[in-house]
Amino acid sequence: LALLVQFLGSKQLLPITEPRVSERMPQLRLKSRRKLVGKASREDVRNIAIIAHVDHGKTTLVDAMLAQSKVFRDNQKVEERIMDSNDIERERGITILSKNTAVSYKGKKINIIDTPGHADFGGEVERVLNMVDGVLLLVDSVEGPMPQTRFVLKKALELNKKVVLVVNKVDRDGARPEYVLDKTFDLFVDLGATDEQCDFPVIFASGMNGIAGPEPDELAENLEPMFEMIVNDVPPPFVNTDTDLQMLITNLDYDEHKGRIALGRVNAGKVTKQMSIKIATPDKDPRSGKIGELFIYENFIRTGVDEVMAGDICALSGLPDIGIGETIIFGAAEPLPTIEVEEPTVKVAFVVNTSPFAGNEGKFVTSRNIRDRLSKELERNLALKVEDGDTADTFLVSGRGSLHITILIENMRREGYEFCVGPPMVIIQNDPETGAKQEPYEEAVVEVGAVVDMLSSRKGQMLDLNACDSRGQCVIKYKIPTRGLLGLRNALLTATRGTAVLNTVFLEYGEWSGDLKERDQGSLIAHETGAVTSYALFSAQERGNLFVKPGDEVYEGQIVGVHQRAGDLKVNVAKKKAATNVRSNKDATVVLNEAKTMSLDDCFEYIAADELMEITPASVRLLKNKKMDAKAMRR
Repeated sequence: LALLVQFLGSKQLLPITEPRVSERMPQLRLKSRRKLVGKASREDVRNIAIIAHVDHGKTTLVDAMLAQSKVFRDNQKVEERIMDSNDIERERGITILSKNTAVSYKGKKINIIDTPGHADFGGEVERVLNMVDGVLLLVDSVEGPMPQTRFVLKKALELNKKVVLVVNKVDRDGARPEYVLDKTFDLFVDLGATDEQCDFPVIFASGMNGIAGPEPDELAENLEPMFEMIVNDVPPPFVNTDTDLQMLITNLDYDEHKGRIALGRVNAGKVTKQMSIKIATPDKDPRSGKIGELFIYENFIRTGVDEVMAGDICALSGLPDIGIGETIIFGAAEPLPTIEVEEPTVKVAFVVNTSPFAGNEGKFVTSRNIRDRLSKELERNLALKVEDGDTADTFLVSGRGSLHITILIENMRREGYEFCVGPPMVIIQNDPETGAKQEPYEEAVVEVGAVVDMLSSRKGQMLDLNACDSRGQCVIKYKIPTRGLLGLRNALLTATRGTAVLNTVFLEYGEWSGDLKERDQGSLIAHETGAVTSYALFSAQERGNLFVKPGDEVYEGQIVGVHQRAGDLKVNVAKKKAATNVRSNKDATVVLNEAKTMSLDDCFEYIAADELMEITPASVRLLKNKKMDAKAMRR
């Protein structure tokens, strides 16, 4: 080392054409200073998202956090799951859309984003993770990590978000918090987490009772231990406030008076009311705009403000054409990368209603109406894709799964739209190397015992079988084609008398698994148009299970029941008893079986390749697709 120093210190080195590092250091320091100037931690703000599997208690925990933060008046009536403001969310008991709120704790503002727990709405989770610095990962103290837990944790780790584990429902019967903690740690390892990420803080809680603590048997009387952990372990935003504005839009809302409202986090600089800005993406030229009003989330309401500094989450109006993934910039700021979400795996054809009852119940029935509504949905639903079909009145809608698409269908019918929907189909890909056909596979976790044969017949491969827990439930993990999951849920519930719990999440694209077994039973098809009569149903019910009851209006080609055998059968459910002069009391002795009520989800799972689902604001009917079954319809 001494010889090397002596050699380098000598003057007899070859001349160097480029400046030495020491000579370039002032320039490097200047560039570094330009990048770090104004960089500071916003100690007064924390941004977190609550992520978990469905039914693990996210929205209930947010309710408790809001209540203990004195957001509501003492005499104010507050509904349960207040963050689930959508009618469908309240009816189904699930979160569909990500929502923002904020609470204050010891002078610090905590922005909270409640996210969906169902795998079909994973695009909502991917979208909002760009706004936060840390996540609360909720895991049920009985069930442990589930398929959606793996998905949301994987996304959080990829974005290097700080993870705080919340073992929820520790007061539940059969709770096993230590087992759940070990399983969650194994999940971190399986996902390739770093040593630092695996050293995650843990808090035990009961969201229903609003209590938390460092140990399952050391719970405080409130959620203060969890608030303390959020403040101490979730890093504050490290942002540059003395530079040009840079804000990525991650969500959209709408107000009847203010129009479109864009939501996002201010990444750099500050945004002010009535500010002239530019809207840009990396691959497009920027366009000009002017911000109208500016809002922040405070105590569960949007509050108007004059300016918002970098690191905080805000909403703004005045930009009617802005979309998710676009960046609001000012001056020399550069647009941020657009938001990328995973590709859809299931597609469905939306077509104009051509049934005999078309136009009777709907307000928006034309292809233009349907196209405009689907285009509007694309503005905020990033995981959805819409393409033109083979004809002008057909649109191919692709989504993450059956639930993702049925929620869209339900929203459209409640808004007055009328249309038909074809059966769900998986999206096929070709291997880029071999050209072989590939289909999507999902990881299915079912909590029950007697389902092995059913899943195996649908090309499912058993991956894991856990011993029965304290509730007597056995957990089986399968790798199964997405095709095999279409229509499985209802069959599974029927086979297990309603005790099965099925959870799935997308796994990968894999080799085509071959043909699957078609539906065992055919359909009962109405022979003519008219009102259903008791006289006709009495004989038709011997052919299978009927969907209609006396008085219902049906048309020729409508599916009115399930045939008890394979193959379709035409039945006349509108036949009237012949009028004669012979007195008869036969009608009084007719005993009819209970008609099977088919919900939208039931119909979506039932329809076969040659069938359609007719959607109207008042009814959901099944019918044969005349274009695919022209010969049969002529017969």
